[in-house]
This record gives sequence, C-alpha cells and structure tokens, in this order.
Amino acid sequence: MRSVAILVDGGFYLKRYKKLTDVKQIVKGLTTHCLKHVLNQPSKTSDKYVTEPERLYRIFFYDCPPITKKLHNPITRKAVDLAKSETAIFRQNLHNQLRKTRNVALRLGSLDEVNARWTLKNPNLLKKLISGEITHADITEDAVMYHAQQKSVDMKIGLDIASMAYKKQVSKIILISGDSDFVPAAKLARREGIEFILDSMNASIKPDLQEHIDGLNTTLLKNH
Repeated sequence: MRSVAILVDGGFYLKRYKKLTDVKQIVKGLTTHCLKHVLNQPSKTSDKYVTEPERLYRIFFYDCPPITKKLHNPITRKAVDLAKSETAIFRQNLHNQLRKTRNVALRLGSLDEVNARWTLKNPNLLKKLISGEITHADITEDAVMYHAQQKSVDMKIGLDIASMAYKKQVSKIILISGDSDFVPAAKLARREGIEFILDSMNASIKPDLQEHIDGLNTTLLKNH
C-alpha cells in the first residue's frame, strides 16, 4: 500500500476557497478535498491491477500566525489593535482547529513585520489616486489594510518535500499550490522516485512548473 503526503500552501488555499466564515467547515472542506486524492481501492485494466491502494500519511498545512501588534490607522490616526481584527481572530481559530484535526500537521512560518506596511485593499484606488481621479481625502478608513509578506513558508514546504523524498516516507506527494518556486523541490522528489502531483485548484500555472510534475489534478468541490 502506497503512502500519500498532501502539502497545502495555506495562503494559496484560502484565496481559492470561497467559504471563509466557519473554520470547522473550512477544515472539513480541506480534509474532504485532500482525501479525494487518496485512492483507497486499486483500479483495474484488463483484469490486472495497475494502481496500488493508497493510505494518507499526513496532511501538512503551511501558514503564518497573524500580526497582533498595536498601531495607528494612517487615514484616521485611530489606534488599531490587530489582535482583535477579523483577520487575526479568523487565522488563530483556523490554526487551533487544524491542531485538533486528526492526521493534520500545522507548519507555521512567520510574517515579515520589519517591512510590513499599510496598503490599499483595492489596487484600482491607487491608479485613481495617481491619475488624480480621487484625492487623499477620498480614501476611507476601511480602504486600507496592514500587509506583511510571509517568511519561511516556501522553505518549510521545500524542506519537507526533500526530507520525505530522501527518507522514502511516502510514495506520492500532492502539493496544493500554484507557485513555481517549488520546481526544485518537485524535481528532487521525482529524481528520488516519488510521484509528484500538483493540485492548483483550477488556477493556471507556469510552463516550468507543469514540466516538472507527474500530473495536474484538482479535487476541488463544486461548491467551493
């Protein structure tokens, strides 16, 4: 029986997922999505088994804890406690739910707080501001958000792929992402004899990523 590891780029998954309200439903949807990749029964061709049955090794979910510091909104200058924001509360609840879920491992990176900055939620507002269609006075408090880039998440995914490949812990790796940064890890896994399948959740991917995988498949549910 073949073991299957499923690695989920959390930020990517949540952007593609359409239901972002109840964390229990999100985690249930995630596990259902992932388990559809695991073949529990062998398939037959001309009465010969061509695919061994599979079992789930583990689902790895990669994300970052939210920023929880206090600062001031640049538009109103009002004090803002990011720990009480909807984003922070949602992320913390999601991570706690994942920790309680069987066969799920939560892998946390960090956010680059040093280079974090306020930015406009809608890029079109910036274009209008530059072109003079609107002025600074037209930007409302809710139009801005505090943004920080992820750190270490891609590296953790790559290291886990390499570790499982070298140690022969699994026969197949499913990566739920659409990032070409994982090409070196995919190539390494395939050189070690690991089947490497990408689930881009119906997002288009770059040719270099398509070239270095064994298949492109999504089990995304229709109601996502």
